[in-house]
Amino acid sequence: MQGLYQFFEFTGFANVTPGHLVMIAIGLIFIYLAIAKDYEPLLLVPIGFGILVGNIPFLENVGLQIGIYEDGSVLNYLYFGVVKGIYPPLIFLGIGAMTDFSALLSNPKLMLLGAAAQIGIFGTFMAALTLGFTQEQAAAIGIIGGADGPTAIFLASKLAPELIGAIAIAAYSYMALVPVIQPPIINLLTSKEERIIKMKPPRSVSKLEKIMFPIVGMILTTFISPGALPLLGMLFFGNLLKESTVTKRLAETANRALIDIVTILLGLTVGASTQATTFLTPQSILIFVLGAISFMIATAGGVLFAKVMNLFLKGEDRLNPMIGAAGVSAVPDSARVVHSMGQKEDPSNYLLMHAMAPNVAGVIGSAVAAGILMGFLMHLL
Repeated sequence: MQGLYQFFEFTGFANVTPGHLVMIAIGLIFIYLAIAKDYEPLLLVPIGFGILVGNIPFLENVGLQIGIYEDGSVLNYLYFGVVKGIYPPLIFLGIGAMTDFSALLSNPKLMLLGAAAQIGIFGTFMAALTLGFTQEQAAAIGIIGGADGPTAIFLASKLAPELIGAIAIAAYSYMALVPVIQPPIINLLTSKEERIIKMKPPRSVSKLEKIMFPIVGMILTTFISPGALPLLGMLFFGNLLKESTVTKRLAETANRALIDIVTILLGLTVGASTQATTFLTPQSILIFVLGAISFMIATAGGVLFAKVMNLFLKGEDRLNPMIGAAGVSAVPDSARVVHSMGQKEDPSNYLLMHAMAPNVAGVIGSAVAAGILMGFLMHLL
């Protein structure tokens, strides 16, 4: 009987708490949304399953080395890439190797929309400060508004590692829910007449422009924001591998095998970091709320700035304001949402390439914003 009792003490049934059940339910919801609704399955399936893995109850602090926060456990070693900001630059390498910046190069003024959408980051930074978070924590929370999971993780690993789990889950959750969150905001801020605006086709971009862009872009952006060098350096390096055409094998490795491996490790460990005994706190819930507000402000900022730009543009140079919503960093999902909404209004209106310009600009913009915040706050430490 003593042996049976000791065995029972080590089972999940003996150690389960309401928090574990709540988090397991959330993990199942993530998996359901990924499979049944096709919401970012490459993110939500690893994260959702990671939440299940991280919330299987066990007897803690007895040397089992199972939990993600226990020194010596396999999950703890894999989580090292999140805590130390190793995975995000590798993700950016893959993004750069699969991204075509032609739409942005053909119409550079659309870069302003990517910059305008970053208002969500700085607005939420101020809100988090007001609610009592430290400057470092507020900066890490604010970056969620860029809808850029790797950047959010990278900045949190530098400024607020104690919040990295909540910030990562919030950032990736809102990235996956772009098709749910953005359309109501876009519809609210635009009229039927604005949503059916057709933009002139983008001009053809030369090979030389495509090759020069990652080189010049890396130098300019990192001179402005050196703190973003690990992210932007890898982003533009990956893009040079793609556009140079002489490193095709390396580009294919970066945008397929490498990014897939890192996405699996990142998603699984980020999900597992939601261990109920550590993760489920009022502070985490507040981060989710602030993240949602940040993302909505960023979407609205991009749309409204596009409307402002239209005050100075005439005829076929006018912008469809919906593309401003793609200024967040959720590539290419936000651009797809805008294109889909345009198709519903007018099946002959193709906005995907136009929306990709602010979308990729948003990736660069959120990384630059993270570097600026890091440089400013690290200087104050």
